[in-house]
Amino acid sequence: MKRRDFSARLAGLGLGSTVLATPLLAQAQAQIKDSDYVKLSQPLSVEKGKIEVLEFFWYGCPHCFAFEPSLDAWQKKLPADVAFRRVPVAFRESFSIHQRLFYAIEAMGKVEELHRKVFQAIHVERQKLDKEEDILAFVQKNGVDPVKFKEVFTSFTVATKAKQATRLVDAYKIDGVPALGIHGRFFTSGQLAGSPDRALVVAEALVDRVRKGG
Repeated sequence: MKRRDFSARLAGLGLGSTVLATPLLAQAQAQIKDSDYVKLSQPLSVEKGKIEVLEFFWYGCPHCFAFEPSLDAWQKKLPADVAFRRVPVAFRESFSIHQRLFYAIEAMGKVEELHRKVFQAIHVERQKLDKEEDILAFVQKNGVDPVKFKEVFTSFTVATKAKQATRLVDAYKIDGVPALGIHGRFFTSGQLAGSPDRALVVAEALVDRVRKGG
């Protein structure tokens, strides 16, 4: 979903709930084209030790919702030398509440439990979850103490992580989601690669390129 598409989304664009098929990971070593990804002109600083893979997403994006099952299955099978993490975007200031929602869930160790349920609530149950009171009602419904959640949700730590996420989005020059960043050097997406599933194939090939020092 491109930045320019978010206004249409807010105007009431209809959403589908189609789930993507799990990609054939054996294709990961397939030949990829330069047009399948973008190489950053200035590599970003990354932590030493593992190859970093980032997913840039927004909870309100229907394409991110459709991509999530495939991505989740894929990231769980990544080799031990790869570190995967999600990065929520805020292309508009009003989207920053979803950044804080994700980082609060993450801080409470509930990504596995609640991450997909947030997507489900927005895209299937038609809950906007764009106000604090709606988010607190959502987490309470899903067995989380709303008082404790609010403490985390409004914390300095979560606010800081949201700001860091925005800086990372800008550094990668991400202009649409979902997108995958690879070790501060490359990014790919369904639009670049031809489909979301093929973006995972391209990402694996780029991970292998980093691993080999390419």
